[in-house]
Amino acid sequence: MNQDNAEARLGPLDGLNYETAWSGPFLDVQVITDVGKKRQNNEDSCLLAIPTTEAMSDSRGVLAAVADGMGGASAGEYASKTTLQCLFKKYYDKNLHTLVPNALKLSVESANEYVFDEAEANPEYAGMGTTISAVSVMGNWAYMAQVGDSRIYLKRGTQTLKQLTYDHSLVAEQIRSGLINEEDARNHSLKNLITRAVGIKEDINVDLFALELQAGDVLLLCSDGLSNMVGNDDIDGYLEGGDLGQAARNLVDHALAAGGVDNVTVILLRVTTTPPVTNYQQGGKIISFEQPGLMGRLKALFGGNK
Repeated sequence: MNQDNAEARLGPLDGLNYETAWSGPFLDVQVITDVGKKRQNNEDSCLLAIPTTEAMSDSRGVLAAVADGMGGASAGEYASKTTLQCLFKKYYDKNLHTLVPNALKLSVESANEYVFDEAEANPEYAGMGTTISAVSVMGNWAYMAQVGDSRIYLKRGTQTLKQLTYDHSLVAEQIRSGLINEEDARNHSLKNLITRAVGIKEDINVDLFALELQAGDVLLLCSDGLSNMVGNDDIDGYLEGGDLGQAARNLVDHALAAGGVDNVTVILLRVTTTPPVTNYQQGGKIISFEQPGLMGRLKALFGGNK
């Protein structure tokens, strides 16, 4: 699946497993999706898209995305694959003249419209939907779009693993509201019930984020077939340097060894050297891990940040 200005690697092609890798001037990418041990087909889909012209590289960058379909058998598989096809087609449309965060938003909205209409028109696809986690790397900035409970994590140097996206799930909302804790969530009977997905409703709300990248950063995109089976400490350990392909394989193998009850998809992006400086593009919530200075802490202590 290609356009004049970009190459798309979309998998799996056989409904089971898929793997690909790519290296650029400052970025390495490794992609693996595995059907797992319990499912007959893979309802996850993964996308790695690489611009083939300088103009498109400068305006859109490299795009990676994970989608975890639902709706049973062919419906979930169709929803996830179609969503990533729509994402690629819209995002790299040479006539889409807008900033990257808005381009991501419009692309997800376009996918939502298509999947929703397909579900309405075809009884075999009724009720289908999919999550999506997407990231575009533009030099020293990563722009992210999120719907559902697939996730994007950051591993930076010696810092602990950080989840950059918010899960759109009933359990995650209860955690954020203080109703339950993390331990309760892990064993919750409704932990897989998501509150937002592509294709379920006519309109969709897309979370948008932006992160300034540093040399050595590793971004992990994954479906819940990984995050439900592999703890953060273990994920953190696998991402501490070494071969990127081996790290991706170790993550998938761990999920399979833990039972492999769901499809497992992993995309790793490593910033291999100091990335080129690009202008920040507005539209996403900037993620920052900087600790506040003394004045900031004093203001927070005495109520100045209300």
